[in-house]
This record gives sequence, structure tokens and C-alpha cells, in this order.
Amino acid sequence: MTLLDEFVDWYLDQYPVRADLLGADGYDRTLGDFTEAGFARRERAAELWLERLALVVPADLDDRIDHELALSYLRGAVASARWPDWRRDPAPYLGAVFGSLFTPFQQRLRPEAELVEAALARLAEVPGVLAACRDNLDPDLAADLLVRRGLDQALTARRFLTETIPGVVEDPALRARLAAAAEPAADAFDELAGFLAEFRAGGTWRMGEELYSALLRERELLGYGAAELHEKGQAEWAALDLRMGEVAGRLGADDWRSAMESLMDDHPPTLAAMREEYEAETFRARDFVRDHQLVTFPDGEECFVLPSPEFQRPILAVANYLAPPPLTPSRTGVFFVPYTPDGFTEEQVRQRLRTNSRAQMPSIAVHETYPGHHWHLAWMAGNPRRVRKIFRTPYFAEGWALYVERMMHEQGYFATPQTELAHLDCRIFRAARIVVDTALHCGDMTIEEAETFMSTKASLSPGTAKGEVSRYCAWPTQAPSYLTGAIEIENIRAEFDGDLRTFHDVIAGSGGLPLGLARMAALGK
Repeated sequence: MTLLDEFVDWYLDQYPVRADLLGADGYDRTLGDFTEAGFARRERAAELWLERLALVVPADLDDRIDHELALSYLRGAVASARWPDWRRDPAPYLGAVFGSLFTPFQQRLRPEAELVEAALARLAEVPGVLAACRDNLDPDLAADLLVRRGLDQALTARRFLTETIPGVVEDPALRARLAAAAEPAADAFDELAGFLAEFRAGGTWRMGEELYSALLRERELLGYGAAELHEKGQAEWAALDLRMGEVAGRLGADDWRSAMESLMDDHPPTLAAMREEYEAETFRARDFVRDHQLVTFPDGEECFVLPSPEFQRPILAVANYLAPPPLTPSRTGVFFVPYTPDGFTEEQVRQRLRTNSRAQMPSIAVHETYPGHHWHLAWMAGNPRRVRKIFRTPYFAEGWALYVERMMHEQGYFATPQTELAHLDCRIFRAARIVVDTALHCGDMTIEEAETFMSTKASLSPGTAKGEVSRYCAWPTQAPSYLTGAIEIENIRAEFDGDLRTFHDVIAGSGGLPLGLARMAALGK
């Protein structure tokens, strides 16, 4: 066994929920150690693994890429330990519970009885995990915005645990056992919700320029920091603004914002109709990609189009994707359509529908499914290198999904001025994300200024802009990954010596690598 194999085994052992969601066997009966001692032990171990792996320099190119991938993860983990999310944010605790209970039933890769037994074991650990959350949150470090996000999600837990999860179990006896076991966990969530409602947080959600830049350079392997990225976002926004003005002129509009406002009035009438139309668009994108031979399709791949799960709705206002577990033979993924929380008003629902207009649907479906996230993650799951199945960065995964939007436009998929403008709107939206995310976390923009920027510099409703900015505050460096990664992939393609399908198969099949490593994998140097 190599040192890299030992590190991967350690990682799976320390993060059992992540290991189970990846499809590794033997990790489905525990949530892991969320105590202060557990977090501190993992942080120290990451430092030691970084020291040990840094001493090894493989000669083979693919081995070197694998090695550098592990090092990039560890450098990011060590840097992030200076700003520990487990002291600032309820999300690490809540995410582990919700994801570990929902995803296995969604994917159903094991018999129902085994899924229920695993859920029962994890439900028994929920009170302890939430107690650790209460113990570990530091009033001087925790940010009020993050605590309120956690509270909103915690308030969905009782219904999720006692109704939603048991409701997907077909066997009546198993369903009854699961519902009964969920009650103590639901009580623990109620207790946590009360705690968070009274919690007085005095910390900040702003990451700061120093750590932000360190993550860009050391984890993402980009050759620049936050200030340079901010400037790139501004330049991309300005160039797209000019191009969109030209397309809007072809539609008879004075400017692209008014043109997009008009296009957004043409939307599905209901959330259910939105799901149906997204499903039809997903099938159309798959047929186009196959007919134009843009990628090689993995055997057995399939993508379902479903409403977003209830627990995600308070914290996620946009479409998202659930990948097949890469350590299993499954190639089935789920495109989640962004439903609103149950308590939303009729006007809030209408605004959500407007930001999923019929002109925008082709770009969003391409991004999430074919040849975006679903194709990429189903295809890369066939890579035999275990470390590449486990570690990936949004700077490639999201960059790929935005890259293919532009590529599909080049191939003629967005065939009308309306869908072309919407495609460009999706791209300028990502440029705005770069500007806002860097400005927020470097202290150059308030939340209110960011919401105004996103609702005026991109075609977001005020409600959607509010949800977006809340996400940026909670997940620094992720929002810029889309356009940053797309531009880097486009640059790599310009240097690639081969046809388009081969480029796609090679670079996407290499994993979800930091862009510097993706360049090495695609170009062989």
C-alpha cells in the first residue's frame, strides 16, 4: 500500500458520512465524531499528512497528479483550520445529518431493510451531534447570518425526520420503526432550534483577503489571489455587458436588462410545470449532445429530474445536482429543480418561476445535466484512480458546467436570440458572482450592496438575489468557481491538439481537478 493509499483510507475513516455518500462500504452506521476533540484531532492529522506527503515526488505524470491533488486538499484544510467553520456555523452538523439520511434513500443502492438499519443507527447519534454543535459554537466567532441560516434549516427537521424520510419507506413495519426512532432526533432538533434562536453571535462571516487568496493559490492552484480575481470578474462583466446589449438590440430592446425582464415573464405557471419543462429540456439536451457526438456516454447513465428536497429549500434558491456515488457502479444522477419552501407567498413563488423562465431553461438544463454535471460526474466515475473519485474542486466541476454552456452555444444549441441572451445572462450572472463574492469577503461590499448588485447587474429577482448573497456569505470562494473555471478550461482547449469530443472525454474523465492539474492531465505536461 502506498502512502497515498494510506492517506485516502484515513480520510474515509475520519469522514464516514462523506465516505458513505461516495459509495465506500462500511461507513453507513455512524455520523462520525463532532466533538471539539474530534475536530482538533483531524486538524492536527491533516498537518502531519501534509508534511509526510510533501516529501514524496512521483516520477509518473498520472501519479504526480494524484499526489498533487491530495496535497492541494490538505493545504486547503490546513489553511481553513485558521477559520474553523465548526466553531462559527451550524452547517457542518446539520449538513451531515440531512445528507446522510436523505441521499441513501434517494439513490437506493442497497436493499430497503439495510437502508433503514443504517438510518436507525445514525438517528441514534443525532442528539449527540447536535449537542456538540451547541457546545462548539463560539459566540465570538459565530456569525449571526450563519446562525440564522442554521436555524431556518433546523426548523425543517421535524417534518423531514418524522414524515419525509419514513414516507419513502415502502415496508409498513420498517416505516413504523423509522418514524419512532426519528422522534428523539426531532426533539433534539427542536432543542437546537431554540438554542439558535437565542444565540447571540458576535463574529463575522467575512473570510478576509489573506485566507481567501491563500485558498485560491494553495487549494485551487490558481496563480492569483482575491484582488486579481475581482478584477477578472469586473472585466468579464464589462465584456459580457457589451455583447448582451448587441443581442438585446436584435430583440428590439433598448438594453439587455429590460429584454431579460420581458423574457422572464414567459415562465411555467406552477412549480410542478417547471419540473416537467425542465425534464423535457434535459431530454432535448441529451439528444443534441449524442447527435453531435460531443462526448462519449458512459454505459448505464441516467438522470432523473425531481423537486428539490424540503431541507434544501430554505438555503438553496437555484437548481442543483446529486451525482452518482463514484465508488459504486451506479451512473444515475438527479437534477433537482429549485422548489420554494412551503411558507413562501404566491408572489415569492412567482419570482422563483421568473428566474427559471423558458428562455433560461436550456442553459440551466445543459449546466446541470448534458453535458454538464450529470455527464461529467457519471463519466469521471469510470476513472480507475480512487483519489480522483474522492477529491474534486468546484473550480473544475462548476467551471466545466459553465464551459459546456458556451460550447453548446457554439454548436448551435441556443438557436434563438432569446435563448442566446439567456445563455449570456447565465454567464454574466457568474461574472457578477466573482465581483460580489470577492468584495464581500474582503470587506469591500455590504450585504445590502451585494443584493442590489446581483439584482441589477444580473437578472435576479430581489428575493433570489437575497438567497444568493446569503449563500456567498456562508460559502466563500465557491461562487467565483463557475466562470473562473470555465475560462481556464477554454484556455486549455485552445492548446489541446485533438478533436472536441476527445478533449471533452480526456479532461472531464481526468476527474474534477484543480485547474493547474487539469491542464497537466489534458496536455500531458
